[in-house]
Amino acid sequence: MTRALAGARRAHRIGEAETFGGVKDSFRLEPVFDFIRTLWLLNHRLETTSRHMMRTIGLTGPQRMLLRVVGSNPGIAAGALAETLHVHPGTLSSALRRLEARRLLVRTPDARDLRRIRIDLTPAGRRLDRPMDDTVESAVRAALAELPERQVWLARQVLRVVSRHLSGAGDSDLRRTRASPARRALRRRAALTSGALDR
Repeated sequence: MTRALAGARRAHRIGEAETFGGVKDSFRLEPVFDFIRTLWLLNHRLETTSRHMMRTIGLTGPQRMLLRVVGSNPGIAAGALAETLHVHPGTLSSALRRLEARRLLVRTPDARDLRRIRIDLTPAGRRLDRPMDDTVESAVRAALAELPERQVWLARQVLRVVSRHLSGAGDSDLRRTRASPARRALRRRAALTSGALDR
């Protein structure tokens, strides 16, 4: 056990005050709830920064990531892009339509397989495909630069395991939804109208 981890556990046991989101806490939490509130803080900061980006550069954090991924992978297939971004194909299609309407990207059928859609940036999209300050990626890049590579790797593994367990709960809900065509249609409409890529 590292000295830092031992100190953190000792602080948790004796209820030492710690700073969280600018507020000092003097109460105890079970480790699971302490971890969950950290995730909620991260989610809140992501959404706040995303709204700021929408006001300043006209793109949410997820929309900008979509453009950056397409910029790094010209002609990427829609299915591969959805898998890369961990979003439902319907959610991706909705986001692509919005960005295409703004002439930031273009979708074209694959010459060898007309069922497959290829995605590329337009000149306007390429102008946004560059490093920018005050974005989610600039904040994350600065944070990663402060941490040893081993800690970054461990943090990624923890988040992946948590995501896997959360997706298990979501899969159970999806199985229940599949029993009702009406609920399935409602779920599909909700994904298209309020997809994560627009937040």
